[in-house]
Amino acid sequence: MNENMKKVAGYAAAELVKSGMVLGLGTGSTVFYFINRLLERMKEGLFVQAVSSSIRSEKQAKEGGILFADIDTITTVDMIIDGADEINKDKQMIKGGGGALLREKVLADISKEMVVIVDESKVVEKLGKHDLPVEILPFAHKAIIEKIRKLGFHGTLREHNENGPFITDNGNMIYDIHFESFREDPEKDHEKLIRIPGVLETGFFFHLAGRIIVGKSDGTVDLWS
Repeated sequence: MNENMKKVAGYAAAELVKSGMVLGLGTGSTVFYFINRLLERMKEGLFVQAVSSSIRSEKQAKEGGILFADIDTITTVDMIIDGADEINKDKQMIKGGGGALLREKVLADISKEMVVIVDESKVVEKLGKHDLPVEILPFAHKAIIEKIRKLGFHGTLREHNENGPFITDNGNMIYDIHFESFREDPEKDHEKLIRIPGVLETGFFFHLAGRIIVGKSDGTVDLWS
């Protein structure tokens, strides 16, 4: 059922794309469906260029024939399409379950609009059920984690199967914070964490989302504007 909800959300987002756009491609299973539909639209005559926060999404798009812009030469993209691990009615999100949160936030920040695609299970009243990924430097990472813990946040360093720590596309580590309660003031939590030298970014996303497309179990979508 969740896969169909993801599919309808991804397909609906693809209909928002206009020819000539430079798109930011996010990460995750819902974005996978968006790219599939985008490739179908390209066969119908749509032309776009893309950049991506995810090596996996980039590979899927390139194999389908999407041309990629040089991310180091552009200063803005027209639209980024990305998923979320949690989102509330204030469009506050937790992202980074796939480990690409830093790149995702950079792309969201330089985009004219961030379109978020989720299935209805990701919609929450308050953030905090899902772990909060925090991207940290490998350098002195145990000391950085200790600083995080002294603020009252506890979690685990993300592992990559049996091959040691998970390493992001940027060569960093992910510390996943496990919350004991729903967050009453997630923006305050973010401000505490981001002040620690070595914390590169948190998976809290605020004031970035534009339109939200929610795939529902009955095969329809809700659009939040």
